[in-house]
Amino acid sequence: MLARKSIIPEEYVLARIAAENLRKPRIRDQPRKARFIAKSGACNLAHKNIREQGRFLQDIFTTLVDLKWRHTLVIFTMSFLCSWLLFAMMWWLVAFAHGDMDASTENCTSITKWTPCVTCVRSFTSAFLFSIEVQVTIGFGGRMMTEECPMAITVLILQNIVGLIINAVMLGCIFMKTAQAHRRAETLIFSRHAVIAVRNGRLCFMFRVGDLRKSMIISASVRIQVVRKTTTPEGEIIPIHQQDIPVDNPLESNNIFLVAPLIICHVIDKRSPLYDISASDLVNQDLELIVVLEGVVETTGITTQARTSYIAEEILWGHRFVPIVTEEEGVYAVDYSKFGNTIKVAAPRCSARELDEKPSILIQTLQKSELSHQNSLRKRNSMRRNNSMRRNNSMRRNNSSLIVPKVQFITPEGNQSVCET
Repeated sequence: MLARKSIIPEEYVLARIAAENLRKPRIRDQPRKARFIAKSGACNLAHKNIREQGRFLQDIFTTLVDLKWRHTLVIFTMSFLCSWLLFAMMWWLVAFAHGDMDASTENCTSITKWTPCVTCVRSFTSAFLFSIEVQVTIGFGGRMMTEECPMAITVLILQNIVGLIINAVMLGCIFMKTAQAHRRAETLIFSRHAVIAVRNGRLCFMFRVGDLRKSMIISASVRIQVVRKTTTPEGEIIPIHQQDIPVDNPLESNNIFLVAPLIICHVIDKRSPLYDISASDLVNQDLELIVVLEGVVETTGITTQARTSYIAEEILWGHRFVPIVTEEEGVYAVDYSKFGNTIKVAAPRCSARELDEKPSILIQTLQKSELSHQNSLRKRNSMRRNNSMRRNNSMRRNNSSLIVPKVQFITPEGNQSVCET
């Protein structure tokens, strides 16, 4: 049987497919650079090929605290179950060695001449229940120790000591996981974007930080580091080169009073790694600015740390944060809905080095912004005038349409009367 041929010629179909492929440009997304610190503050770092795994067991408490909650709860449950089962086996062996499993001692309530090590322990199940009663100090009263077996007394002492150790370690681990310092950092927020604008005649790198809780962070301090890939004159490649940049703080103690959201400012001067970067160069820069906020929690006294980072795509040139703190009825109110909002302002597009060499660039930029502001005001005034004139004309037309015409009526006597309707 012959294959069925298409109605449309094959040459036409191939030409059409080729033309469609030419029309659609192929855009390949550039691979995004992995950031060192995520916006949430987590370190984007994976440890591989660690040979000395035993070092983690040397600090077992920190290892337990660093585990995930599901792993911690499994270890918490299994530690108690294993200890109960272990000592249940020991109690069963003590009872079996002493002969408490004989048929003559099956009735634990009967008074006989035989004195067991532990009363009413006739099987492994009863030994397991007695192990739980000893370690958790329940004491239902049905099973109890006697003076017959010194070995049983030794097992009792040993189980009490082991139970106290397990309680101390596991409860301490649970407490430390619930009271970790990074939990407090969840309410310390940073602005989504950072900005570069002119402040006091200098280009400045700025971002906003705030605290959502009423309890304050004592002795709060902010550090900024620039992480980039650099190459030394000898040809050595440093993939993560860290460099501290100073923060403009008028206080001598270098601490901030974080009672309300603050704008942290870094003046781009000769010491800054952003000194030679202009607005056009910022897009192509392979850098990451890491912000670290440290302080002591007022309620617990634990030192906490909040982190975030800004890459080149998250830095807005020529923007400024809008004010969010207002005074209402004698109380300062903070509008967190505008926490990360910015507005465009006049800022030179050149680098800070060029601005220091040619201060006239800043003056020209400010003059241009002033002229554009005046022109926008004139346009607004002219638009308001035109709108007011249109409204007046429309009102006049409406009033003219509402004028009542005069009508004359002639009576049979020949008198004329004028009425308005």
